[in-house]
Amino acid sequence: MHAGRFDEICERLRVWFNVLPADEAVQRLKTGSLPARAACITFDDGYADNCHVAVPILRRHGLSATFFIATGFMDGGRMWNDTIIESVRTCPLPELDLSSLGLGCHAMGSIQDRRAAIAALIGKIKYQPFEQRVAVTERLAQLAHVQLPGNLMVTSDDVRAMRRAGMQIGAHTMSHPILAKLTDSQARDEIGGSKDFLEQLLNERVGLFAYPNGKPGEDYAAHNVDAVRSLGFDAAFSTQWGASRTGDDLFQIRRFTPWDQTNWRFGLRMLANFRT
Repeated sequence: MHAGRFDEICERLRVWFNVLPADEAVQRLKTGSLPARAACITFDDGYADNCHVAVPILRRHGLSATFFIATGFMDGGRMWNDTIIESVRTCPLPELDLSSLGLGCHAMGSIQDRRAAIAALIGKIKYQPFEQRVAVTERLAQLAHVQLPGNLMVTSDDVRAMRRAGMQIGAHTMSHPILAKLTDSQARDEIGGSKDFLEQLLNERVGLFAYPNGKPGEDYAAHNVDAVRSLGFDAAFSTQWGASRTGDDLFQIRRFTPWDQTNWRFGLRMLANFRT
């Protein structure tokens, strides 16, 4: 999403909704005191453009947002999916041969070819164990003959600046794993580690969490919800579409992606959320 499009969405959100900070919205959801058309704005992962592009736009519209940070990629790291995206996007070869990795051959002749390759590769690698995911994507980059960027994610200074700008910071694990595929101990380390890191960085309590990928029953399981609750969070966010209501589980709050190109499509999809 480009900056101009995000600016349009912010204006739509400002006019149509009562946008609340996520911690206030959680508390008011708990007590049944949410205003009409209440909404929160959230971002996942911790990309650098969240700080340098999104935050200034949000502030111009007088809006607050919560940024869920995967702490293991801060300060020069890179997420595995971005290794794929950047490898394919900048690959100088006419064909990317990944047959040695069991990932086939992919044409690089057009933007459409590259988009198709990215989608196919992410789909095949997404649910591999973390160590295997990293190894495969790094080897993929070598086979693509590319030099990968190291400035895609936020720095510690970025996160502090976002907080000073009035934004909220939430935890999103350290390495963005599929929690449902980890042992209980591994999952708790990932969840608690990100919380501890951010609390030390910001010198304040971090009470909000978002599940990586966020599909209930697929990306995280019931015992992961229990772990988040026991680690001292106030609430957690999934990617299950819909609107959360008083009485719903505060550790599986629903979310909605506003990527529609027109107001009427956005409005229809938003209304559909209330049917779930």
